[in-house]
Amino acid sequence: MFSSDPVVRVEDATIFQDHNSVLNNISFEIAKGEFVFLVGRTGSGKSSLLKTLYGDLPLRLGDTQVAGFNIREIKPKEVPLLRRKIGIIFQDFQLFPDRTVGENLNFVMKATGWKEGAKTKSRLAEVLMQVGLGSVEKKMPHQLSGGEQQRVVIARALINEPVILIADEPTGNLDPSVSNGILKVFQQINKSGTAVLMATHSYGLIKKFPARVIKCENSKIFDSAVEEFELKSDDDF
Repeated sequence: MFSSDPVVRVEDATIFQDHNSVLNNISFEIAKGEFVFLVGRTGSGKSSLLKTLYGDLPLRLGDTQVAGFNIREIKPKEVPLLRRKIGIIFQDFQLFPDRTVGENLNFVMKATGWKEGAKTKSRLAEVLMQVGLGSVEKKMPHQLSGGEQQRVVIARALINEPVILIADEPTGNLDPSVSNGILKVFQQINKSGTAVLMATHSYGLIKKFPARVIKCENSKIFDSAVEEFELKSDDDF
């Protein structure tokens, strides 16, 4: 049954890094199919917030729901189930260097319950096509450019048709023209109904691809859906 519940709902949450709180009493929602940039200077709590959303850091104070899971009460054995509902994309590609692109994707498919067969093969081909890489299945990661490797990572995150992609600085290691191409891939995925929450340090990308912005600053968040604020340059975040 179709649900109109937000894919992310954060209520009065305090986000910790080690024993220090980095964001205090924050609240926001991300609706199905929404595109949101997350910005903030290094140390402002961006990555800690993302890690809390995908179950890598515990939530000690407040309530958070992600893809139907209660993050405050989630048990370690439930975290893999949460991660089947969300796609996570990192700045460092985390591809196995000694396996082909196809083998890298197959590893994730097996780990998340896909069985060998025609359905698996066709899904693998489908996600590679979705990111504009039709013919790299048999290539090794080192044979691909940085931008192509990041597209493989996005394809890997799409395998289980996530309700949201959480991307932590996915263009951080890429030059601007390649970054634009990656952003267009995210936009296409977003148009097909998948929400996107993307942390970035690039003012240029936000200017070129305007969307809602959540900014982490001074242990608080500022949300362009709620209040106006100005981003002037990369120095702001």
